[in-house]
Amino acid sequence: MNFKLKYVIAFLIFLVLCFVCWWRAGQVSNAETLLWYSIIPPLLAVTLAIVTGRLFPSLCIAVGVGILLSWYQQGIIPNTLLTEVVWFVRAVSVGNDGIDLFNFWVVLFVCLIMATISVVVASGGINGVVVWLSRFARGPRSAQFITGLMGIIIFIGDYSNAMLVGPTMRPLTDHYRVSREKLAFLVDSTSAPIAGLAFVSTWIGYEVGLFEDISGTLGLGRDGYSMFFDALGFRFYCVLAIIFVIVNALSGKDYGPMRDAETRARATGDVAAPDAQALGHAASFTRSPHAVVQPFSAVLPLLALFGLLLGGFWVDSNGTGSVFSLTAWRNALSEANNVMVLASAAASAFVISVICAGWLSKLRFSEIMPIIWNGIKGSLTPLSILLLAWGLKASCDRLMTGGFLATMLSDVVSPLWFPIFVFICASVTSFATGTSWGTMAILIPTAIPVAFSLDGDSYGLTTIICLGAVLDGAIFGDHCSPLSDTTILSSIASSCDALHHVRTQLPYSLTVASIALFCGYLPAALGLSSAIGIACGTAVIVLLLFGVARKPKLAT
Repeated sequence: MNFKLKYVIAFLIFLVLCFVCWWRAGQVSNAETLLWYSIIPPLLAVTLAIVTGRLFPSLCIAVGVGILLSWYQQGIIPNTLLTEVVWFVRAVSVGNDGIDLFNFWVVLFVCLIMATISVVVASGGINGVVVWLSRFARGPRSAQFITGLMGIIIFIGDYSNAMLVGPTMRPLTDHYRVSREKLAFLVDSTSAPIAGLAFVSTWIGYEVGLFEDISGTLGLGRDGYSMFFDALGFRFYCVLAIIFVIVNALSGKDYGPMRDAETRARATGDVAAPDAQALGHAASFTRSPHAVVQPFSAVLPLLALFGLLLGGFWVDSNGTGSVFSLTAWRNALSEANNVMVLASAAASAFVISVICAGWLSKLRFSEIMPIIWNGIKGSLTPLSILLLAWGLKASCDRLMTGGFLATMLSDVVSPLWFPIFVFICASVTSFATGTSWGTMAILIPTAIPVAFSLDGDSYGLTTIICLGAVLDGAIFGDHCSPLSDTTILSSIASSCDALHHVRTQLPYSLTVASIALFCGYLPAALGLSSAIGIACGTAVIVLLLFGVARKPKLAT
């Protein structure tokens, strides 16, 4: 399908959905004060992104149309266009109600943490830790288990996970005849899921920022960090994906195309298929050739990051009670200026990582500076998406999109099925666009107000479950998508053909998503404890891998 045809399809889908929204608005008696065209910016972003697979221009167009519609709402007076543009610029920077530096701290945190990761990688610190742990491997199963374990331990970010685990563990898995497809699966399935769950990662500032915005819009009275922890128990896909990786490695059994790949590797020693075309060589994602491998070059900055984060949260919130009390820590995390603490801790960890790189890893300052710059450049793409997400959110606020959607859907969508609908919608959007961050940016401002309305305009169970459903669906679709940056990066880091990686991982991702829906989201919407859902999902995974899956065939 050529480029022009994709845009024609997107335009037709957009027109049909606009007509449905216009018709539906005419059927609701209490929607006179709401604007049916307020749905256009997010709808345009979703339809363009899904059909064309190009997120950045889709978000740019959606934000631009949002500005024009706000101008139209003001009467299309020439001198008010500049006023609208200024309003949008302030909305994504310092806010329109006084000075709010929340976005500034988020941007600073992302830049600093990416620079820290770049220094830690180049200094060989993480490499030293991984090499030390790899000594415990004794066969294919233990090699896979250690690889999955390293993916869980390195939770700072999905990019750092792939860049560190793939190239470092590849010689070990090759030695024990583990297929490159399996290595790519282990890397990919412990990158975004663990980074999305960790309360200290490159993702947390982004997720907290989106939650903080929707909390202010709906008047939830909750800060973004508290909402993150509220939704943590309903992150069924991410939790079960990590459990699936561990059980799969321990069982030594596979099914579908992955079993065929593992059989080939064990029987012939060909860890890659004969027709495989690796996207690139992953050696560029290893330590600097001049660095002395020293585990403490990574351990010290990460310990400092954790210690300063916890101490900062406690001090900033004037924490009371025992430091061993979960309730006391929950209150501290809720009341602290979380994003400022994140940025401050990241700045300290960055300074310590530079000191360790020079002192322990023996890198010269002239070698460290380009490394820092590469890390900062690596933050530009997520930051550009984040800024556009803030712009789309501002457009939805200006046009009251959330209120319109809530009014349109509150009487036709059941709270029981809405979280599943949100998960599927996020999955499709993420699959088509290849990005989980952009999907979160599109759906959180639009789906959560509907869930809030279904909860009777309260911060209830449906709203909290949907917070988790958006994040999880975005990650699931990203896992399945050949357009995903983490899918491609995992393939590169594992020296695996990208299409082979997608083909072998897809059945596993679909399995986990199905278990998450029927053992997690549906029972949770019925009021069952999320712990029961995770326990049931784990039991299904164990039965599947130990009872149905089979070991790879060995050479005869």
